[in-house]
Amino acid sequence: MTTLLPALTADASQCCAPVTAGVLEIDDARRLARVFKALGDPTRVRLLSLIAARSGAEACVCDLTEPVGLSQPTVSHHMKQLVDAGLVTREQRGKWAYYAIVPTALAMLSRALDPQSPEDTGISSAC
Repeated sequence: MTTLLPALTADASQCCAPVTAGVLEIDDARRLARVFKALGDPTRVRLLSLIAARSGAEACVCDLTEPVGLSQPTVSHHMKQLVDAGLVTREQRGKWAYYAIVPTALAMLSRALDPQSPEDTGISSAC
């Protein structure tokens, strides 16, 4: 059974205590798992990397298809997974979609994997 979870918001980017700081709450674990699942595909990791490497950490879908060697509909599907996970935003400009990195989401992932205690990172365990 598939469970749909809400995408990360700006507030959710501060969501979770580090996984090494103790047992995660169920909701925290679900939020993190959704993001890590989106990153579990090498194409999506590459797409995220391609966007991050561009000026302004933003890219048009038309510039992402050739580097990954996939069709535009397939790239759009992968990008939807990244948007739903809260890792990138999508803006429609004319006929093209532009995607931008959500820095707070990447920072949240970094903090979630930080072996330091929540007190040292300034993160509360409550979402």
